[in-house]
Amino acid sequence: MKTNVTTLIAKGIIVVILLQTLFFKFSAAEESVYIFTTLGIEPYGRIGSGIVELIASILILVPRTTLIGALLALGTMSGAILSHLLFLGIEVKGDGGLLFILATVTFASSLYLIFKERSKIPDLLKLKI
Repeated sequence: MKTNVTTLIAKGIIVVILLQTLFFKFSAAEESVYIFTTLGIEPYGRIGSGIVELIASILILVPRTTLIGALLALGTMSGAILSHLLFLGIEVKGDGGLLFILATVTFASSLYLIFKERSKIPDLLKLKI
């Protein structure tokens, strides 16, 4: 299947956002530690979500595994968005809502990729291990 420009842009958006946040998660930046402490899952939640986001980024870049990566990214961003709405608030430590916006953009881009890759869902459900 031919990849169109919109799909490449969606992949790029997700990968850039996820990879740039890894630095803050893996370096235990103050804002990251605050978020995961507030959620009661510091440090394991911070490091674990960073690992999942790294895996999602790699999977999104490989055409054969884009759907799996997009599903992982969607799930992770669902958790981030719900955490903001239920516990953290839209704005965290004076960021003007940037983290919430990035999570929402990543969520929407992942949803787009899942829609574009929807024809692969039946094969994914037949996965044999």
